[in-house]
Amino acid sequence: MSGPLPVVRLFSRNDCHLCDVAKARIESAGRRVPFRLEVVDIDGDAGLVARYNDRVPVVHVNGEEAFAYRVNEKVLVRKLKSLSKRSRRGYGRG
Repeated sequence: MSGPLPVVRLFSRNDCHLCDVAKARIESAGRRVPFRLEVVDIDGDAGLVARYNDRVPVVHVNGEEAFAYRVNEKVLVRKLKSLSKRSRRGYGRG
């Protein structure tokens, strides 16, 4: 029995070229390993603007920051595969 899918959360904003590139790389990784993508527009939350502002894109995997500014697709795939294996064994995060 497999566990829940890993969650990739992209903190982004409109008119952000690096955010668009990061999202494309994340979506490309999704063709190789399953996960749930959540895109958060930081401009809708003053706390997120204060935290990230011009540091976007920021990517969290299962709640932990994994990337800022640029996403390395190979590293993301490796991380997601590792999480999936742990989840199937029953001791990964849920």
